[in-house]
Amino acid sequence: MRILMVSDVFFPRVNGVSTSIETFRQTLAAHGVEVRLVVPRYGDEAEQAGIVRVAGRPVPGDPEDRLVGWRAMHRAVLEAARDCDLIHIQTPFVAHYAGLKAARQLGLPVVATYHTLFEEYLQHYAPFLPAGWLRGQARAFSRRQCNALDAVIVPSTAMRQRLASYGVSTPLHVLPTGIPLQRFAGGHRQSFRFKHGILSTRPVALFVGRVAHEKNIGFLFEALHHARQLRPDILLVVAGEGPAMGDLKERVKALGLRDHVQFIGYLDRQRELPDCYAAADVFVFASRTETQGLVLLEAMAAGLPVIALAEMGTVDILAGGRGCLSPAAEARVFGETLADFLNRPSAWQGLRDEAPRYAAEWSDTAMAGRLAALYGTLAGRKMSAETPLTAAA
Repeated sequence: MRILMVSDVFFPRVNGVSTSIETFRQTLAAHGVEVRLVVPRYGDEAEQAGIVRVAGRPVPGDPEDRLVGWRAMHRAVLEAARDCDLIHIQTPFVAHYAGLKAARQLGLPVVATYHTLFEEYLQHYAPFLPAGWLRGQARAFSRRQCNALDAVIVPSTAMRQRLASYGVSTPLHVLPTGIPLQRFAGGHRQSFRFKHGILSTRPVALFVGRVAHEKNIGFLFEALHHARQLRPDILLVVAGEGPAMGDLKERVKALGLRDHVQFIGYLDRQRELPDCYAAADVFVFASRTETQGLVLLEAMAAGLPVIALAEMGTVDILAGGRGCLSPAAEARVFGETLADFLNRPSAWQGLRDEAPRYAAEWSDTAMAGRLAALYGTLAGRKMSAETPLTAAA
């Protein structure tokens, strides 16, 4: 079976959508699925078999992303899809309309993954517009797009419930992105700390992700302010880049946390990121709009316990309380929980032991098997899956 994935974002742009696409692309082959991609060109990326790059220009105010040409994307998708069995749309912008039109023109089934909860994001980027109006527009936009498809994949039960509340009637399938477990095992703790000037004995909390307002990183700074009252040498490492960097650095100064927060930018996922996880003592996360929270599972796969808010997509991961703690969404409570974890390592050893065992249940191979089975159902073919699909009409 040959699938065309189409997206407005892909590596070298680092985010959850790019990670999800690449993870499935690498693992679906073992289930008899060949993946072809049509994605943006960001610069002088080398040619890769099975990947078609479409030229675009930087998005105003967000130079990391690309706005691909409408006609060029439509032409590329139609040409790439001619010998495919199904089109899988990954983003709701130009890629959505190009993928949908090609599918209808060629008589192919078309599915999309709903990665991003836009009603919670837009207010950060258009604060001059009424928040209620923005949410209404985002819901109507999502409803129209989803109801034009044959199926919609969502990364969590919370997202399925949200789309159903919008009035989406297309079948919704809960199918998270899996984790390549071996990639995050065996990182080098001391070499990473030495490289970044972190004392070997200093307790380190880690955040990995896009440095954007919707990630609620400011909450982590407030929690850190309380945690350092109980653990004065604590350090929060922030790995990532994004549009909120300037504002967050000013926030750090205002809270008097310059000696307790270290921004280290983007990290290479193959080499540097596993070392970063290994160098930390605990992973912290406070996003209230996450659709899944892949970084939580990456941290656990590296043997790193998680302290995070159980909100939206992270609920599915955190609900069982395995390898993680989910304090109340209050900065003082979160900070005190963090300090207690660091001050009593022997008391929380079970959390460290449980984290990698729990992450193994979310492996990339298992999730790829489920996606292959869904593709087969939509295309009228019999495919194997390791675990059953969860769907709701």
